[in-house]
Order: sequence, then C-alpha cells, then structure tokens
Amino acid sequence: MPPGSGWPGDPATADTPVARSASDAARLAAAAATVGEVDALSSVCRACPRLVEWREAVAVSGRRAAFAEQPYWGRPGPSFGDPSAQKLIVGLAPAANGTNRTGRMFTGDRSGDWLYAALHRTGYASQPVSLAAGDGMVLTGVRIVASVRCAPPANRPTPAELAACGHWLDRDLALTAASPQGLVSVLALGGIAWNSVLAAVRRLGWDVPKPKPAFGHGTEVLLGLPGEGPTGRGAVRLLGSYHVSPHNTSTGRLTAEMLDAALLRL
Repeated sequence: MPPGSGWPGDPATADTPVARSASDAARLAAAAATVGEVDALSSVCRACPRLVEWREAVAVSGRRAAFAEQPYWGRPGPSFGDPSAQKLIVGLAPAANGTNRTGRMFTGDRSGDWLYAALHRTGYASQPVSLAAGDGMVLTGVRIVASVRCAPPANRPTPAELAACGHWLDRDLALTAASPQGLVSVLALGGIAWNSVLAAVRRLGWDVPKPKPAFGHGTEVLLGLPGEGPTGRGAVRLLGSYHVSPHNTSTGRLTAEMLDAALLRL
C-alpha cells in the first residue's frame, strides 16, 4: 500500500523519506523529533532487502484464502497506541497475514486476539477485539512496538535485520524516556524482544544490570537512565512475558491469567 494513499492510520505521506540501508535508518531515526515521525519513517523503510521482498510477495501472491480479496498493507508496521504513553509493549515482528495485512501492530491474527483481549480486560484497550486499522480501537496509557517492523520469513529475523531495525526501537525508547511524561515500564513479549530492548538501552547509554539479565516470564529488572543509576526516578522497569504465540497459548505455557498479571504489573 503506497504511503499517503488513504489507508486508515497511515502515518506516512508520499513525501516521507525512505531508508534504503541500515545507515539510512540510523540517520533518519536519529533525526526524528517525535514518535509520530518514527512511525512515519519506519513505515516506509526498505533497509532490509530480504524482508522487503518477503512482505511484498505475501501482500501480492501469498495471501491466505480467507483474505484473498482484501488489500494488504505490505509495509513495516508502525507502532500503535497512545502517543503519550508511559508504558511500552515490545513484540517480535509483524505476522505475514496479520500486521502485514492490516497495517496495525498485533492485529489480524491469533496472537493479536490474545493480546488485545488481555489489554481490554486490564483497562488499556477500548474494545476486546482488533480486526483492522480504522475499526475504532483505542489504547490508553500504552503503546505497542516491535523489535523488527517487517514480517520476516518463518518469523525469524536475522541478526543483521534486528540490528538495522534496532535504530527505530532506539529512537522510540529515547523519545519516550525524554518526553514530559517519561517512560515508566516496558513489557517484552518473548526472549527476542527482551534481548532487543536490552541491546537498545545499552546503545542509548542506559545502565543495565550485570551479568546480562536472562529472560523469563515474570522477570523484572531496573534499567537506569544515563546519570541516574538503576534506582529512583531515573529507573525504567523492564518486565518479561512469554510471547502470545499460538504455540504458547495453545499449550498452556502462557495462560490468560498469566498475561493479565503481566499487564497489570506494567
């Protein structure tokens, strides 16, 4: 879907600069003054050729039969939620027939069904089901971002793709932390998101406990903003939760009660 063509919630326009390499992404992300600008710039990013090829191929010829007649977003997924949120949820990456179809993070697949139902139960979401961009869903107090913003083949981004997309996550974290409301807490859904957040805050110069905190469901660590140390008003809480993947939810590794408890701790 070309930017500026009328897709609900599209943050970009036909004039939004396009990152065509990791260095472009680093430069453009560093210059973004608001999280809205990060959304616009990241939503047209073409820095990772393998991901661009995959997401666009799915959008044209890899659609599921149930969605065959629907237009696909086919671009990186921008963040979704409250632009003034003090709390972030960080996932892995868009699903090929989920966010890559709907244009909204964690919308249109079983993982999203679980997450938005839990966000509604815990008071963050205006409705329990998120079907498509423009369906009236509103998040209050929380914003959802991803470690990698393009749908990756087999849901497995490469280290180079994680590094390239990390520039957008770096800027999201930095801008939120520097905003008047500040950043209070981050919930990482799964080990890759956990590691991505830790890598990002290290690049930003935040204090991270040593040895490196290991991911686990219910794990909580304090990350210190530069010059503040990991205590007091300069601390950001990082919490871990198992990812809302169909494998985890269908096997009972992650239950609705466990997810609700994690969100209530944000």
